[in-house]
Amino acid sequence: MGRQEILWRIRQLAYARLESIGFARARPSVIKTHDYGRSWLAESRHGFVADHYVGTAEQILAGRFDVFALHDTTLGFPPRWNRDPKTGTEAPLTFGKTLNYRDERVVGDIKYLWEPNRHLELVTLAQAWHLTGEMKYAEGCRMLLDSWFEQCPYPLGPNWTSSLEHAVRLLNWSVAWQMLGEADSPLFAEVDGEAFRQRWLDSIYQHCYFIAGYFSRHSSANNHLFGEYMGLFIGALMWPCWRESANWLKTAQAGLEEEALKQNAPDGVNREQAVWYQHEVADMMLLCGLAGRANGIEFSAAWWNRLEAMLEFIASLMDVAGKVPMVGDSDDAVMVRFSCKPGFNVYQSLLATGSVLFERGDLARKAGTFDDKSRWLLGEKGAKDFARLVAQPSAMPASADILKRAFREGGYYILGDQFDTPDEVRIVADAGQLGYLSIAAHGHADALAFTLSAGGHEILIDPGTFAYHTRKKWRDYFRGTSAHNTVRVDGLDQSVIGGNFMWLKHAKARCEEWESDATRDLFVGSHDGYERLSDPVTHRRSIEYDKRARVIRVTDTLTCKATHHVEIFWHLPETCQIQAMSNEISARCGNRGAVISMPDSNWMPAILSGEEDPPMGWVSRHFDQKCPGPSIVWSGQISGNTTLNTEIRLMRHES
Repeated sequence: MGRQEILWRIRQLAYARLESIGFARARPSVIKTHDYGRSWLAESRHGFVADHYVGTAEQILAGRFDVFALHDTTLGFPPRWNRDPKTGTEAPLTFGKTLNYRDERVVGDIKYLWEPNRHLELVTLAQAWHLTGEMKYAEGCRMLLDSWFEQCPYPLGPNWTSSLEHAVRLLNWSVAWQMLGEADSPLFAEVDGEAFRQRWLDSIYQHCYFIAGYFSRHSSANNHLFGEYMGLFIGALMWPCWRESANWLKTAQAGLEEEALKQNAPDGVNREQAVWYQHEVADMMLLCGLAGRANGIEFSAAWWNRLEAMLEFIASLMDVAGKVPMVGDSDDAVMVRFSCKPGFNVYQSLLATGSVLFERGDLARKAGTFDDKSRWLLGEKGAKDFARLVAQPSAMPASADILKRAFREGGYYILGDQFDTPDEVRIVADAGQLGYLSIAAHGHADALAFTLSAGGHEILIDPGTFAYHTRKKWRDYFRGTSAHNTVRVDGLDQSVIGGNFMWLKHAKARCEEWESDATRDLFVGSHDGYERLSDPVTHRRSIEYDKRARVIRVTDTLTCKATHHVEIFWHLPETCQIQAMSNEISARCGNRGAVISMPDSNWMPAILSGEEDPPMGWVSRHFDQKCPGPSIVWSGQISGNTTLNTEIRLMRHES
């Protein structure tokens, strides 16, 4: 941290101490107006399968919640909001900003505690009422909120620690408010209803006040800061009831405009180098943009252009089956759980909504379907516009490159051919930076790694994330170099870990060459992560895809003087069938596959799966869930400058 950040953090700590003894807290809410913001959701109830929402709402009313790896687990209704459902730890109601939420002994697993408190389930109950008119779902909303107000008094306990959690909760409250009928909701009828509305508004005011006092600045100014501006923007826009509201709204809009251009490169790549956070930030931008537009506040052309570029990047990453590589951190978070439909795909949903907003037939065809979330946001008109866009004839043949493939600012390059057809080959190569700002919180040590899919079947994958605040061994493994399709030297990560969300030294990667024509694609990149060694090692990798032979040739050049231990890792999906043939590995993934070999080396491959110590051979598709998956490792000693060649021959399609 620099001097400015240290001083800022000292001021924040002093401010929290003052609050803890009763100074500088939010005053009792004095409402100046009962004019509320206009709804930014579609009014139509058509096109939804109500059973999807009713079934989930009934599960919630029965006290059964889904929280990460806990499925259909009994929390009660209403739940105990300060209790971690995973460990059973009950966090104390001490002053929130001085509560150490990183200490498992005090709060348990904070991710599990916070997740139900985001109130995604509140939206589901409100949707069930909106679609059926059955009052038990609306009454469930009131019971859920009243229990939260009682159990989580301002400013005490684990739910008064994080501005981002406040922001996401405000967003869900806004959606539920709209679904429940806004100011005319039957929940606000008569004296008891008016009292409930006042309790809700009091808490909204406290949420806005809290966020405005505790923004994530300096090295923490990543998606957390963006989300905090989102929450304050939505709160001040939908409930402009207090004298501070106008200033909150102005601050939030200006912050969103600034951070959208800072945190997302001009080519559309989110600078955290984590694809799930690409989706989260794009979703924040989308929801704020729609809410502002419905209320006469228009974001700049630069804002909308940046969002469109972000969707283009997602579309370029996505294979013909709708899969996107699990690059960087992911915690499965969604801002609002708009869809209860099985198989909901967050990436395709963004493309569906974006295709209508930006009049993009290519994005509509990539999305494939107009999903429930898009329907809640854009209604029947949006569905008709989407159908029109899908039906528009493409200006280019299906096998042509219609989407961007070189993202130079973000550092990603798409190799392959026959894109978006059953015969596509899609290779995503990474020469991006470690992450955003000095701590690079959500980046992984994956320089020069790549993923591979053929015909929508994954062959080489990024294994995912698995852990955040807890399970340090696994946190370090999944974001370390050995969990990616790249080279490790002397058993060390390319970058140096400093904490669960901090890197002390960053490997700097760059693309040196990029070519593409009708017969081949070529990517050449390098990184300096191992130049920190006493005998510096520079890793340079070329990836050449021969389109006619359907062969990927990988050349790893290690420039050094002394002797080093080198490992080359290849990670495959958990369902992949592996067969060893001398120094070749045959991998069958669905009806596609590849043969991986090092034709010029006498190194013999090891196939590892489900190894615990050290970890190797794991796949994490969802937060806090992992399963064994095959990892192939070639390893050996090198002395001085060395070139290592790997050949990946794609098998012919079997129907």
